[in-house]
Amino acid sequence: MLDLEKRLNKLDINSVYDLAHTHPSKLKKEFGVLGVQLFFHVNGIDESSIHDKYNPKSKSISNSQTLPRDYVIQKEIELVISELAEQVAIRLRKEKKKTSLVSLYVGFSFSETQKSIHVQSSIDPTNSTLKLKNAILKLFQEKYTSGSVRRIGIGYGHLCDDNFEVISLFEDDKLTKNQEIIQGTIDEIRDTFGFLSIQKANVLSSGSRAIARSKLVGGHSAGGLDGLT
Repeated sequence: MLDLEKRLNKLDINSVYDLAHTHPSKLKKEFGVLGVQLFFHVNGIDESSIHDKYNPKSKSISNSQTLPRDYVIQKEIELVISELAEQVAIRLRKEKKKTSLVSLYVGFSFSETQKSIHVQSSIDPTNSTLKLKNAILKLFQEKYTSGSVRRIGIGYGHLCDDNFEVISLFEDDKLTKNQEIIQGTIDEIRDTFGFLSIQKANVLSSGSRAIARSKLVGGHSAGGLDGLT
């Protein structure tokens, strides 16, 4: 950086104003392509083509939450993880997508010294709440030993259209179809009457966050709570 400053000073460029008013050919002679980039940057010129369409390499659907207190009981932590996994699964189905990559983030309380958990796993393409819950919980149970948890994040990546299907010899196809019908019916009821219209009894437990999160409004709900509306 000091070398660049010296070379600019040698050209009688001692300020941003001087740089902005120096002919780009003079800068190019001294610095090459970097000189032209400096001229464009200091003058706020962006030569990027607005006609070039950006195609993201991989889309994912995710959400995270900071818990209102430290969670130290594993069953309570798993309950919150299950609720968040379900919420993101609902978003997945609304987008008419399936995922083949699940990821989990667990952040600990500031009072803890252990590192956060970042882990992911490949699965057969699915948007089944049950399968996604089980996959996420398996990741958690494999990595978590102890500690006060304060932040949780879940993501589903490697998305494909929901009409993509993998046939398994180890699954009952009829049972799978019935589960999909039930899941679709539950989604429709929740769309009509609200997320809390159909819930398991454990949402009434002290560790559950489902009811509290369904009531978030404004900027809080903008962070991916469309599965709870």
